[in-house]
Amino acid sequence: MEGGKPLILMAILVVTVSLGVSMVQGATNNTKTSDPNSTKYVMLNKLSSGRERAICVASGKCLLKKLTCPAQCPERKPKKNKKQKGCFIDCSSSKCEATCKYRRPNCKGYGSLCYDPRFVGGDGVMFYFHGATGGNFALVSDDNLHINAHFIGTRPEGRTRDFTWVQALAVVFDNHTLVVEAKRVSHWDDKVDALNVIWDNEAVQVPIDGDAEWRHEGEDRTVIVERTDDTNSVRVTVSGLLEMDVRVRPIGKEENRVHNYQIPKDDAFAHLETQFRFSNLSDLVEGVLGKTYRPNYVSPVKVGVPMPMMGGEDKYQTPSLLSPLCKVCRFKGPTGYAGVEGVAQY
Repeated sequence: MEGGKPLILMAILVVTVSLGVSMVQGATNNTKTSDPNSTKYVMLNKLSSGRERAICVASGKCLLKKLTCPAQCPERKPKKNKKQKGCFIDCSSSKCEATCKYRRPNCKGYGSLCYDPRFVGGDGVMFYFHGATGGNFALVSDDNLHINAHFIGTRPEGRTRDFTWVQALAVVFDNHTLVVEAKRVSHWDDKVDALNVIWDNEAVQVPIDGDAEWRHEGEDRTVIVERTDDTNSVRVTVSGLLEMDVRVRPIGKEENRVHNYQIPKDDAFAHLETQFRFSNLSDLVEGVLGKTYRPNYVSPVKVGVPMPMMGGEDKYQTPSLLSPLCKVCRFKGPTGYAGVEGVAQY
């Protein structure tokens, strides 16, 4: 039977093409790293009820299994109400299912970066990394992928360190840069978009209608920025490298009072909440978050204390948001790669 599987798979692909269905890069919501098999499926025609269907073409127990989206989330990309849950088709052998999930960062999940900044590493250990106000730090640095974060902050009178948040993220790969950043806003309004997307130093507009996505089709990779809410929430996919859910949020009045941040009245301190999912990281990956994905990594933070701290600001600081250079950074990039500047920061 094993020897016949390639022939069966080829036959399925031929038939699906003749029926007009399409092979897709599926949206995953795995918590730690993306299983490549999870996205190997072919979309079939919808049911009369509007529920989407797919057939798995990944090797393993899911091969040729048909999966139908639940009635509660009939579409993978809800168009009319982006706040509702989307259908997640997962053809990995450990799952082999279609489930309903919100398309927003899970601040308690693997690879998350939220609050002032609190991380959950690839090892599942929670820690804080405060960086410095106005500083840029390498979150992930690998042979073919580099991610920096720009920190904003404030230091109330009498404190010895800054309160900090991540205002912008820069993803560097191949000879491209993709920046997602929160705009500086004086007063927060949920209905006003405070999110900027910049591709190779040029601002791009992510549509709000239809598929509500911007995409770049390269020779080797597809880059997609898809709205997951009407404003201030997107999913970024760089094929073969990563997927990240990003949301812009402010510091609210009650949050400011409880933590005594002493935020200025003319600044909502809009910042990012993010959850990353990576593909194909090397065993020597570096970065504040990246190193937690190494095999057999043992976290140095004190587990069990209220705020376990991760140091290393001197190792991970970069000259700018788009620079892949730091003391331990590994990014190689193509020959002649040079980062570009011009990203608005504060």
